[in-house]
Amino acid sequence: MALTLIDPNPQPPDPSSQTVTPPTPTTDSIELPVGGDDPSQFDWREAWYPIAYLKDLDQKQLTPFTLLGQDLVIWWDQPAQCWRVFEDQCPHRLARLSEGRIDEEGLLECPYHGWAFSGSGNCEHIPQQVAGGSAEESRRACVQTLPTALRQGLLFAYPGQRERASLTPIPIVDPIEGAGDEWVILDGVRDMPYDILTLLENVLDPSHLPYTHHRSVGNRNNAGPVELEVTEFGKQGFQGIWAEGPRRGTMGPQTTTFIAPGLMWHDLTSPQFGRTLTVVYATPIRKGECRLFARFPFKFASKLPAFLISHAPVWSSHFGQNAILEDDQIFLHHQERYLEQTKDQQSVAKAFYLPTRADRFVLALHQWQQRYQADPFPGETLPPALSRNQLLDRYYSHTVHCKSCRQALQRIKRLRQGLISLACLAWGITPILAFGFGGVSLPIAIATTSLVFAATTAWWGLRRLEQRFYIGRTIPPRNHPDK
Repeated sequence: MALTLIDPNPQPPDPSSQTVTPPTPTTDSIELPVGGDDPSQFDWREAWYPIAYLKDLDQKQLTPFTLLGQDLVIWWDQPAQCWRVFEDQCPHRLARLSEGRIDEEGLLECPYHGWAFSGSGNCEHIPQQVAGGSAEESRRACVQTLPTALRQGLLFAYPGQRERASLTPIPIVDPIEGAGDEWVILDGVRDMPYDILTLLENVLDPSHLPYTHHRSVGNRNNAGPVELEVTEFGKQGFQGIWAEGPRRGTMGPQTTTFIAPGLMWHDLTSPQFGRTLTVVYATPIRKGECRLFARFPFKFASKLPAFLISHAPVWSSHFGQNAILEDDQIFLHHQERYLEQTKDQQSVAKAFYLPTRADRFVLALHQWQQRYQADPFPGETLPPALSRNQLLDRYYSHTVHCKSCRQALQRIKRLRQGLISLACLAWGITPILAFGFGGVSLPIAIATTSLVFAATTAWWGLRRLEQRFYIGRTIPPRNHPDK
Protein backbone atom coordinates (compact mmCIF):
# COMPACT_ATOMS: atom_id res chain seq x y z
CA MET A 1 0.00 0.00 0.00
CA ALA A 2 1.44 3.36 -1.02
CA LEU A 3 2.06 5.85 1.74
CA THR A 4 -0.26 8.84 1.84
CA LEU A 5 1.07 11.56 4.11
CA ILE A 6 -0.80 14.57 2.77
CA ASP A 7 -4.11 15.50 4.35
CA PRO A 8 -6.79 15.45 1.62
CA ASN A 9 -8.82 18.01 3.60
CA PRO A 10 -6.24 20.56 4.80
CA GLN A 11 -7.27 23.22 7.31
CA PRO A 12 -7.37 26.85 6.14
CA PRO A 13 -3.89 28.37 6.49
CA ASP A 14 -3.13 30.97 9.12
CA PRO A 15 -2.18 34.50 7.94
CA SER A 16 1.55 33.67 8.03
CA SER A 17 1.05 30.54 5.94
CA GLN A 18 -0.41 31.88 2.71
CA THR A 19 0.87 30.92 -0.70
CA VAL A 20 2.22 34.09 -2.31
CA THR A 21 2.70 32.88 -5.88
CA PRO A 22 1.41 31.47 -8.15
CA PRO A 23 -2.34 32.29 -8.07
CA THR A 24 -4.71 29.67 -6.73
CA PRO A 25 -6.22 27.55 -9.51
CA THR A 26 -9.98 27.37 -9.98
CA THR A 27 -10.03 23.58 -9.58
CA ASP A 28 -8.52 23.47 -6.10
CA SER A 29 -9.61 19.88 -5.57
CA ILE A 30 -6.79 18.69 -7.84
CA GLU A 31 -3.59 17.63 -6.14
CA LEU A 32 -0.43 16.56 -7.94
CA PRO A 33 2.07 14.10 -6.46
CA VAL A 34 5.32 15.44 -5.11
CA GLY A 35 8.17 14.32 -7.34
CA GLY A 36 6.23 14.25 -10.62
CA ASP A 37 3.70 11.94 -12.21
CA ASP A 38 5.98 8.99 -13.00
CA PRO A 39 5.21 6.37 -10.31
CA SER A 40 8.65 4.77 -10.75
CA GLN A 41 10.78 7.90 -10.57
CA PHE A 42 11.09 10.86 -8.17
CA ASP A 43 11.83 14.21 -9.81
CA TRP A 44 13.55 16.41 -7.23
CA ARG A 45 12.58 19.59 -9.03
CA GLU A 46 8.87 18.92 -8.65
CA ALA A 47 8.79 19.66 -4.91
CA TRP A 48 8.67 22.61 -2.53
CA TYR A 49 11.79 23.39 -0.47
CA PRO A 50 12.34 25.72 2.49
CA ILE A 51 15.12 28.18 1.73
CA ALA A 52 14.99 30.58 4.72
CA TYR A 53 13.31 31.31 8.04
CA LEU A 54 11.20 34.45 7.60
CA LYS A 55 12.61 35.87 10.84
CA ASP A 56 16.16 35.71 9.46
CA LEU A 57 15.43 37.67 6.28
CA ASP A 58 16.04 41.42 5.99
CA GLN A 59 13.61 43.31 3.76
CA LYS A 60 16.34 45.82 2.90
CA GLN A 61 18.91 43.24 1.84
CA LEU A 62 19.27 40.75 -1.01
CA THR A 63 19.87 37.18 0.12
CA PRO A 64 21.56 34.65 -2.17
CA PHE A 65 20.77 30.96 -2.01
CA THR A 66 21.52 27.91 -4.15
CA LEU A 67 18.84 25.26 -4.68
CA LEU A 68 19.62 22.05 -6.58
CA GLY A 69 22.63 23.77 -8.11
CA GLN A 70 20.66 26.82 -9.28
CA ASP A 71 21.79 30.18 -7.87
CA LEU A 72 18.87 32.26 -6.59
CA VAL A 73 18.30 35.64 -4.99
CA ILE A 74 15.65 36.29 -2.32
CA TRP A 75 14.31 39.85 -2.08
CA TRP A 76 11.39 41.82 -0.68
CA ASP A 77 8.98 43.22 -3.27
CA GLN A 78 7.84 46.40 -1.53
CA PRO A 79 5.01 47.32 -3.95
CA ALA A 80 3.50 43.81 -3.71
CA GLN A 81 4.45 43.31 -0.04
CA CYS A 82 5.80 39.80 -0.52
CA TRP A 83 9.03 37.84 -0.88
CA ARG A 84 10.31 37.02 -4.34
CA VAL A 85 12.79 34.39 -5.49
CA PHE A 86 14.59 35.02 -8.79
CA GLU A 87 17.30 33.22 -10.69
CA ASP A 88 20.48 35.06 -9.68
CA GLN A 89 21.39 36.13 -13.21
CA CYS A 90 20.66 39.30 -15.10
CA PRO A 91 19.50 38.40 -18.64
CA HIS A 92 21.73 41.16 -20.05
CA ARG A 93 25.26 39.92 -19.21
CA LEU A 94 24.54 37.25 -16.56
CA ALA A 95 25.76 39.36 -13.63
CA ARG A 96 24.66 38.17 -10.17
CA LEU A 97 21.61 40.15 -9.15
CA SER A 98 22.32 39.38 -5.49
CA GLU A 99 25.25 41.83 -5.75
CA GLY A 100 22.84 44.60 -6.68
CA ARG A 101 20.24 46.49 -4.67
CA ILE A 102 16.55 47.33 -4.31
CA ASP A 103 16.18 50.79 -5.84
CA GLU A 104 14.03 53.72 -4.74
CA GLU A 105 11.02 52.41 -6.70
CA GLY A 106 11.23 48.98 -5.09
CA LEU A 107 12.72 47.32 -8.18
CA LEU A 108 15.56 44.81 -8.17
CA GLU A 109 18.50 46.59 -9.80
CA CYS A 110 21.39 44.78 -11.48
CA PRO A 111 24.80 45.94 -10.19
CA TYR A 112 26.44 45.84 -13.62
CA HIS A 113 24.44 48.18 -15.86
CA GLY A 114 21.41 49.10 -13.75
CA TRP A 115 18.73 47.06 -15.49
CA ALA A 116 15.78 47.01 -13.09
CA PHE A 117 13.15 44.29 -12.61
CA SER A 118 9.74 44.18 -10.97
CA GLY A 119 8.42 41.34 -8.84
CA SER A 120 6.95 39.62 -11.91
CA GLY A 121 10.45 39.26 -13.37
CA ASN A 122 9.74 41.78 -16.12
CA CYS A 123 12.40 44.32 -17.02
CA GLU A 124 11.11 47.81 -16.24
CA HIS A 125 14.13 49.97 -17.03
CA ILE A 126 17.25 49.82 -19.24
CA PRO A 127 19.36 52.95 -18.60
CA GLN A 128 21.39 52.54 -21.82
CA GLN A 129 18.32 52.49 -24.06
CA VAL A 130 17.47 55.54 -26.18
CA ALA A 131 14.15 57.28 -25.69
CA GLY A 132 11.30 55.41 -27.33
CA GLY A 133 13.09 52.04 -27.29
CA SER A 134 11.24 48.90 -26.20
CA ALA A 135 13.93 46.28 -25.62
CA GLU A 136 12.62 45.74 -22.07
CA GLU A 137 9.39 44.32 -23.51
CA SER A 138 11.15 41.29 -24.96
CA ARG A 139 10.84 37.99 -23.12
CA ARG A 140 14.64 37.80 -23.26
CA ALA A 141 14.76 40.79 -20.91
CA CYS A 142 12.86 38.94 -18.19
CA VAL A 143 14.35 37.18 -15.18
CA GLN A 144 13.29 33.64 -14.36
CA THR A 145 11.15 33.63 -11.20
CA LEU A 146 10.30 30.77 -8.85
CA PRO A 147 6.93 30.28 -7.15
CA THR A 148 7.10 31.02 -3.42
CA ALA A 149 5.01 30.21 -0.37
CA LEU A 150 5.05 31.00 3.35
CA ARG A 151 4.22 28.20 5.76
CA GLN A 152 4.98 27.71 9.46
CA GLY A 153 7.50 30.57 9.52
CA LEU A 154 9.49 29.35 6.49
CA LEU A 155 9.90 30.70 2.98
CA PHE A 156 9.47 27.91 0.41
CA ALA A 157 10.44 27.90 -3.27
CA TYR A 158 9.41 25.60 -6.10
CA PRO A 159 12.12 24.93 -8.73
CA GLY A 160 10.01 22.78 -11.07
CA GLN A 161 7.31 23.48 -13.64
CA ARG A 162 5.50 26.63 -12.58
CA GLU A 163 2.05 25.34 -13.48
CA ARG A 164 2.45 22.45 -11.02
CA ALA A 165 3.47 24.57 -8.04
CA SER A 166 0.03 25.53 -6.72
CA LEU A 167 -1.18 21.94 -7.09
CA THR A 168 1.77 20.30 -5.32
CA PRO A 169 1.51 19.93 -1.51
CA ILE A 170 3.90 21.99 0.60
CA PRO A 171 5.71 19.84 3.19
CA ILE A 172 4.62 20.95 6.65
CA VAL A 173 4.84 19.46 10.12
CA ASP A 174 1.28 18.30 10.74
CA PRO A 175 1.34 18.24 14.59
CA ILE A 176 2.16 21.96 14.86
CA GLU A 177 -0.13 23.16 12.06
CA GLY A 178 -2.80 25.42 13.51
CA ALA A 179 -1.56 24.90 17.07
CA GLY A 180 1.35 27.30 17.26
CA ASP A 181 0.44 28.69 20.69
CA GLU A 182 0.58 25.23 22.23
CA TRP A 183 4.22 24.69 21.27
CA VAL A 184 7.53 26.25 22.25
CA ILE A 185 9.74 25.95 19.16
CA LEU A 186 13.51 26.31 18.96
CA ASP A 187 14.81 26.81 15.42
CA GLY A 188 18.26 26.38 13.95
CA VAL A 189 19.87 26.62 10.51
CA ARG A 190 23.20 25.45 9.15
CA ASP A 191 24.76 24.63 5.80
CA MET A 192 26.06 21.08 6.07
CA PRO A 193 29.18 19.88 4.20
CA TYR A 194 27.56 16.71 2.90
CA ASP A 195 24.68 15.53 0.72
CA ILE A 196 21.02 15.82 1.64
CA LEU A 197 20.70 12.01 1.71
CA THR A 198 23.66 11.74 4.11
CA LEU A 199 21.96 14.23 6.43
CA LEU A 200 18.64 12.39 6.26
CA GLU A 201 20.33 9.04 6.81
CA ASN A 202 21.93 10.44 9.97
CA VAL A 203 18.85 12.05 11.51
CA LEU A 204 16.64 9.05 10.72
CA ASP A 205 18.98 6.88 12.80
CA PRO A 206 18.16 7.10 16.55
CA SER A 207 20.68 4.40 17.51
CA HIS A 208 23.73 6.65 17.09
CA LEU A 209 22.68 9.19 19.73
CA PRO A 210 24.08 7.46 22.87
CA TYR A 211 27.54 7.13 21.30
CA THR A 212 28.05 9.99 18.87
CA HIS A 213 26.41 12.53 21.17
CA HIS A 214 27.64 11.13 24.48
CA ARG A 215 27.79 14.04 26.96
CA SER A 216 25.96 16.28 24.45
CA VAL A 217 22.41 14.92 24.31
CA GLY A 218 23.23 11.22 24.75
CA ASN A 219 24.73 8.78 27.19
CA ARG A 220 26.54 5.53 26.36
CA ASN A 221 24.89 3.87 29.33
CA ASN A 222 21.51 4.23 27.59
CA ALA A 223 22.61 2.25 24.53
CA GLY A 224 20.84 -1.00 23.77
CA PRO A 225 18.79 -2.80 21.11
CA VAL A 226 16.84 -0.45 18.85
CA GLU A 227 14.00 -2.40 17.25
CA LEU A 228 12.68 -0.16 14.48
CA GLU A 229 9.71 -1.04 12.28
CA VAL A 230 8.65 0.57 9.00
CA THR A 231 4.86 0.70 8.97
CA GLU A 232 4.16 2.49 5.64
CA PHE A 233 6.30 3.02 2.54
CA GLY A 234 5.81 4.67 -0.85
CA LYS A 235 7.03 7.27 -3.29
CA GLN A 236 5.90 10.07 -0.97
CA GLY A 237 7.98 8.75 1.95
CA PHE A 238 7.56 6.35 4.83
CA GLN A 239 6.54 6.07 8.48
CA GLY A 240 7.91 3.96 11.26
CA ILE A 241 7.88 3.31 14.98
CA TRP A 242 10.33 2.49 17.75
CA ALA A 243 8.00 0.75 20.17
CA GLU A 244 10.35 0.73 23.14
CA GLY A 245 11.64 4.25 22.57
CA PRO A 246 14.74 6.05 23.89
CA ARG A 247 16.54 5.45 27.18
CA ARG A 248 15.62 1.79 27.36
CA GLY A 249 11.89 2.44 27.22
CA THR A 250 11.70 4.99 30.03
CA MET A 251 10.34 7.71 27.72
CA GLY A 252 7.71 5.80 25.76
CA PRO A 253 7.42 4.87 22.06
CA GLN A 254 8.72 7.15 19.32
CA THR A 255 7.25 7.47 15.84
CA THR A 256 9.13 8.69 12.78
CA THR A 257 7.75 10.31 9.62
CA PHE A 258 9.71 10.92 6.41
CA ILE A 259 8.00 13.08 3.78
CA ALA A 260 9.91 12.97 0.52
CA PRO A 261 12.20 14.43 -0.44
CA GLY A 262 13.56 16.37 2.53
CA LEU A 263 11.38 16.46 5.66
CA MET A 264 11.44 14.12 8.62
CA TRP A 265 10.44 14.27 12.25
CA HIS A 266 10.55 12.09 15.35
CA ASP A 267 7.53 12.34 17.66
CA LEU A 268 7.92 11.39 21.33
CA THR A 269 5.54 11.84 24.26
CA SER A 270 7.02 11.05 27.67
CA PRO A 271 5.56 11.44 31.18
CA GLN A 272 8.66 13.34 32.28
CA PHE A 273 8.91 15.99 29.54
CA GLY A 274 5.62 16.02 27.66
CA ARG A 275 5.56 15.90 23.87
CA THR A 276 8.72 16.61 21.89
CA LEU A 277 9.32 16.71 18.14
CA THR A 278 12.69 16.61 16.41
CA VAL A 279 12.09 18.12 12.98
CA VAL A 280 14.60 18.28 10.15
CA TYR A 281 14.13 19.96 6.80
CA ALA A 282 17.00 19.13 4.43
CA THR A 283 17.29 21.34 1.35
CA PRO A 284 19.75 20.31 -1.41
CA ILE A 285 22.16 23.10 -2.31
CA ARG A 286 24.58 21.28 -4.57
CA LYS A 287 26.36 17.92 -4.68
CA GLY A 288 28.00 17.49 -1.28
CA GLU A 289 26.18 20.37 0.46
CA CYS A 290 22.71 20.93 1.88
CA ARG A 291 20.99 23.35 4.23
CA LEU A 292 19.56 22.05 7.47
CA PHE A 293 16.51 23.69 9.03
CA ALA A 294 16.23 22.09 12.47
CA ARG A 295 13.11 22.66 14.54
CA PHE A 296 12.49 21.48 18.08
CA PRO A 297 8.84 21.93 19.09
CA PHE A 298 8.12 21.23 22.79
CA LYS A 299 4.81 20.82 24.56
CA PHE A 300 5.92 20.54 28.17
CA ALA A 301 4.02 18.92 31.01
CA SER A 302 5.12 21.85 33.23
CA LYS A 303 5.01 25.58 32.46
CA LEU A 304 8.46 26.31 33.93
CA PRO A 305 10.58 24.71 31.15
CA ALA A 306 8.50 26.49 28.51
CA PHE A 307 9.03 29.82 30.30
CA LEU A 308 12.79 29.30 30.61
CA ILE A 309 13.27 28.25 26.99
CA SER A 310 11.10 30.99 25.54
CA HIS A 311 12.96 33.67 27.52
CA ALA A 312 16.53 32.42 26.94
CA PRO A 313 18.64 34.16 24.26
CA VAL A 314 18.14 32.41 20.93
CA TRP A 315 21.84 32.63 20.05
CA SER A 316 22.78 30.71 23.20
CA SER A 317 20.66 27.73 22.14
CA HIS A 318 22.37 27.83 18.74
CA PHE A 319 25.73 27.22 20.42
CA GLY A 320 24.35 23.93 21.72
CA GLN A 321 22.73 23.00 18.40
CA ASN A 322 25.91 23.67 16.45
CA ALA A 323 27.98 21.70 18.92
CA ILE A 324 25.67 18.69 18.50
CA LEU A 325 25.94 18.90 14.71
CA GLU A 326 29.71 19.03 14.97
CA ASP A 327 29.73 15.79 16.97
CA ASP A 328 29.28 13.82 13.72
CA GLN A 329 30.00 16.37 11.01
CA ILE A 330 33.57 15.29 10.27
CA PHE A 331 33.06 11.55 9.92
CA LEU A 332 29.84 11.98 7.90
CA HIS A 333 31.70 14.22 5.45
CA HIS A 334 34.16 11.40 4.83
CA GLN A 335 31.64 8.56 5.10
CA GLU A 336 29.77 9.62 1.96
CA ARG A 337 33.05 9.74 0.05
CA TYR A 338 33.88 6.21 1.10
CA LEU A 339 30.41 5.15 -0.04
CA GLU A 340 30.92 6.83 -3.41
CA GLN A 341 34.16 4.92 -3.89
CA THR A 342 32.60 1.49 -3.38
CA LYS A 343 32.51 -0.74 -6.43
CA ASP A 344 28.74 -1.24 -6.28
CA GLN A 345 27.41 2.24 -5.54
CA GLN A 346 23.82 1.23 -6.30
CA SER A 347 23.64 -1.33 -3.50
CA VAL A 348 23.91 0.20 -0.06
CA ALA A 349 23.18 -3.24 1.40
CA LYS A 350 26.55 -4.37 -0.02
CA ALA A 351 28.47 -1.26 0.98
CA PHE A 352 27.00 -1.20 4.51
CA TYR A 353 26.68 -4.15 6.85
CA LEU A 354 23.24 -3.73 8.43
CA PRO A 355 22.55 -6.81 10.59
CA THR A 356 20.17 -5.25 13.14
CA ARG A 357 16.77 -3.59 13.07
CA ALA A 358 18.41 -0.37 14.32
CA ASP A 359 19.19 0.44 10.67
CA ARG A 360 15.69 -0.16 9.31
CA PHE A 361 14.99 3.54 8.69
CA VAL A 362 18.41 4.04 7.07
CA LEU A 363 17.76 1.07 4.81
CA ALA A 364 14.25 2.34 4.00
CA LEU A 365 15.69 5.71 2.93
CA HIS A 366 18.14 4.09 0.53
CA GLN A 367 15.48 1.71 -0.76
CA TRP A 368 13.28 4.74 -1.45
CA GLN A 369 16.16 6.40 -3.31
CA GLN A 370 16.87 3.31 -5.42
CA ARG A 371 13.29 2.25 -6.08
CA TYR A 372 12.28 5.71 -7.31
CA GLN A 373 15.62 6.67 -8.89
CA ALA A 374 15.69 9.60 -6.49
CA ASP A 375 19.16 11.03 -7.05
CA PRO A 376 19.11 14.84 -6.73
CA PHE A 377 22.36 15.19 -8.69
CA PRO A 378 22.55 12.28 -11.14
CA GLY A 379 25.97 11.68 -12.66
CA GLU A 380 27.72 14.23 -10.43
CA THR A 381 30.59 13.35 -8.09
CA LEU A 382 31.45 14.77 -4.70
CA PRO A 383 33.92 17.67 -4.51
CA PRO A 384 37.31 17.18 -2.79
CA ALA A 385 37.17 16.65 0.96
CA LEU A 386 37.41 19.72 3.20
CA SER A 387 39.95 20.27 5.95
CA ARG A 388 39.08 19.78 9.61
CA ASN A 389 38.98 23.54 10.24
CA GLN A 390 36.68 24.06 7.24
CA LEU A 391 34.33 21.38 8.54
CA LEU A 392 34.17 23.06 11.94
CA ASP A 393 33.39 26.49 10.50
CA ARG A 394 30.38 28.13 12.13
CA TYR A 395 30.54 31.64 10.77
CA TYR A 396 29.84 30.98 7.09
CA SER A 397 27.74 27.87 7.67
CA HIS A 398 25.49 29.38 10.38
CA THR A 399 26.16 32.84 11.78
CA VAL A 400 25.77 34.77 8.52
CA HIS A 401 22.40 33.06 7.94
CA CYS A 402 21.02 33.60 11.46
CA LYS A 403 19.73 37.03 12.45
CA SER A 404 19.94 36.31 16.17
CA CYS A 405 23.59 35.24 16.01
CA ARG A 406 24.58 38.06 13.65
CA GLN A 407 23.15 40.65 16.00
CA ALA A 408 24.66 39.01 19.10
CA LEU A 409 28.09 38.93 17.46
CA GLN A 410 27.85 42.62 16.58
CA ARG A 411 26.88 43.51 20.16
CA ILE A 412 29.74 41.47 21.59
CA LYS A 413 32.24 43.18 19.30
CA ARG A 414 30.97 46.62 20.31
CA LEU A 415 31.09 45.66 23.97
CA ARG A 416 34.65 44.37 23.66
CA GLN A 417 35.70 47.61 22.00
CA GLY A 418 34.06 49.59 24.81
CA LEU A 419 35.80 47.50 27.47
CA ILE A 420 39.27 47.94 25.99
CA SER A 421 38.65 51.69 25.71
CA LEU A 422 37.54 51.75 29.35
CA ALA A 423 40.61 49.79 30.42
CA CYS A 424 42.95 52.14 28.54
CA LEU A 425 41.23 55.18 30.01
CA ALA A 426 41.41 53.81 33.56
CA TRP A 427 45.05 52.87 33.10
CA GLY A 428 45.88 56.32 31.75
CA ILE A 429 44.23 58.32 34.54
CA THR A 430 45.45 56.13 37.41
CA PRO A 431 48.69 58.13 37.93
CA ILE A 432 46.82 61.42 37.69
CA LEU A 433 44.19 60.44 40.25
CA ALA A 434 46.67 58.73 42.55
CA PHE A 435 49.50 61.27 42.52
CA GLY A 436 48.15 64.42 40.94
CA PHE A 437 46.62 66.12 43.97
CA GLY A 438 49.64 66.72 46.18
CA GLY A 439 49.74 63.29 47.75
CA VAL A 440 49.38 59.59 47.13
CA SER A 441 45.80 58.26 47.15
CA LEU A 442 46.11 54.51 47.62
CA PRO A 443 42.33 53.79 47.49
CA ILE A 444 42.03 55.56 44.12
CA ALA A 445 45.00 53.65 42.75
CA ILE A 446 43.51 50.37 43.90
CA ALA A 447 40.09 51.22 42.47
CA THR A 448 41.32 52.26 39.03
CA THR A 449 43.74 49.32 38.83
CA SER A 450 40.89 46.97 39.75
CA LEU A 451 38.77 48.54 37.01
CA VAL A 452 41.54 47.89 34.49
CA PHE A 453 41.77 44.27 35.64
CA ALA A 454 37.99 43.75 35.55
CA ALA A 455 37.61 45.31 32.09
CA THR A 456 40.51 43.26 30.72
CA THR A 457 39.11 40.05 32.18
CA ALA A 458 35.66 40.75 30.73
CA TRP A 459 37.25 41.59 27.38
CA TRP A 460 39.07 38.26 27.37
CA GLY A 461 35.92 36.36 28.34
CA LEU A 462 33.93 38.01 25.55
CA ARG A 463 36.74 37.16 23.13
CA ARG A 464 36.30 33.48 23.95
CA LEU A 465 32.54 33.84 23.56
CA GLU A 466 33.01 35.59 20.23
CA GLN A 467 35.08 32.70 18.89
CA ARG A 468 32.11 30.36 19.36
CA PHE A 469 30.34 32.22 16.56
CA TYR A 470 33.23 31.40 14.21
CA ILE A 471 34.40 27.84 14.82
CA GLY A 472 33.33 24.70 16.66
CA ARG A 473 35.18 22.64 19.25
CA THR A 474 37.96 20.46 17.90
CA ILE A 475 37.39 17.52 20.26
CA PRO A 476 33.81 16.30 20.77
CA PRO A 477 32.74 15.60 24.37
CA ARG A 478 32.49 11.86 23.73
CA ASN A 479 36.26 11.69 23.19
CA HIS A 480 37.28 13.41 26.42
CA PRO A 481 38.71 10.94 28.94
CA ASP A 482 36.40 9.79 31.69
CA LYS A 483 37.12 11.31 35.09
